Amino acid sequence: MTEPFAPSARSSVGIEWELMLADRETGDLTGRAPEIIDALEEETRLERFTVTQELLTNTIELTSGIGDTVAAAVDDIADAIAAVRTQTEPREVELLCAGSHPFAQWYDQQVTDKTRYHKLIERTQWWGRNMMIWGIHVHVGVEDVTKVFPLIDALSVYLPHLQALSASSPFWAGERTGYASNRALVFQQLPTAGLPWQLENWAQFEAYLDGMISTGVIADATEVRWDIRPAPRWGTIEIRACDGMSTLPELAAVAALVQTLVEKFSRDLDEGRPTPRIPPWFVRENKWRAARYGLDARIIVDADGRQAPVTEHLRETCDELVDIAAELKCAREFSGLETILATGGSSARQIAVAEAADGDLREVVRHLIREFRGGPTLREHLASLRPLTARHRRRANRAVARFIRSRSIVPG
Repeated sequence: MTEPFAPSARSSVGIEWELMLADRETGDLTGRAPEIIDALEEETRLERFTVTQELLTNTIELTSGIGDTVAAAVDDIADAIAAVRTQTEPREVELLCAGSHPFAQWYDQQVTDKTRYHKLIERTQWWGRNMMIWGIHVHVGVEDVTKVFPLIDALSVYLPHLQALSASSPFWAGERTGYASNRALVFQQLPTAGLPWQLENWAQFEAYLDGMISTGVIADATEVRWDIRPAPRWGTIEIRACDGMSTLPELAAVAALVQTLVEKFSRDLDEGRPTPRIPPWFVRENKWRAARYGLDARIIVDADGRQAPVTEHLRETCDELVDIAAELKCAREFSGLETILATGGSSARQIAVAEAADGDLREVVRHLIREFRGGPTLREHLASLRPLTARHRRRANRAVARFIRSRSIVPG
């Protein structure tokens, strides 16, 4: 079969952000997306952004327009949040984001009434119903289809970096999983999800699609749910490996890293320089390590099997990319990567909150809601935990101290 790859502007950016809807009083998920989206339909019809439904009625997805810069795409997302709040606030519904909800149960959730979602659940059964996961998708424009799979191979080396930076699902259905990103391992249970195949060119991708469609696995290319995939309709490469980012600045930082990596490897291809590639068994191992340990992972960084802490290799990578970030006008957003490295990311913050609250995961939800609103620092949140007994204050102070020691940062 022939699958055309649409023309797009090189290194243009689009962002998708999946958000949870939670009851203000209980913190549990609430399936009110259909009424919220219906109420917004006319108001947002002419906007650059879109607000759409997802698999479950407890979720809305915000999508930016196509931006020349990360800032433009992020501005669209911020406008979308403001529009959504006009409907969620009077309904006493809160917005938050992480790779998973700390305590919600799958059997309490409702599937959105669309044929494609009902077909997915019918086929995938228990695993499909357990897809209580939230993520971000970052699209970057590619001007030449012959670059697509060399770029995907190079980006696969950096999947653990992106997964570690975004890891935000340490809890699942009320339990601490021991994984920084439990979402990463849950999501790959869906058909065609998980790591991309190491294909050499677009013709091999078309052959893959032909085989998957003819055998009834998928209906079209949109059902290929790889961690990194081509998006032929848009002419982009789409990074789908990341957990949901808990704050807008963190979303912007990861989007900036994706954009600069794609541009760096695109320049290497233009100049005939080799792009990084490691064997698929190393890619798979790196995914597991990043899911398990997050920013504490030690990963395999080249085809010879050299290993390094993911934070160390990220900092080396950022040093190489900083000039490109400036050229792409995303230097401000790119600098947010250092903040994530210093503070440990959402999974570490959630664990610190839970420990300080005697394991009360309702406090973790309150923390995520406040973070999403751009609220207080971790220290301020821990200090505000209820009930404010002397014992809880001591636990909060110890949690902050442990968190700071683990990240070697100065209290702020």
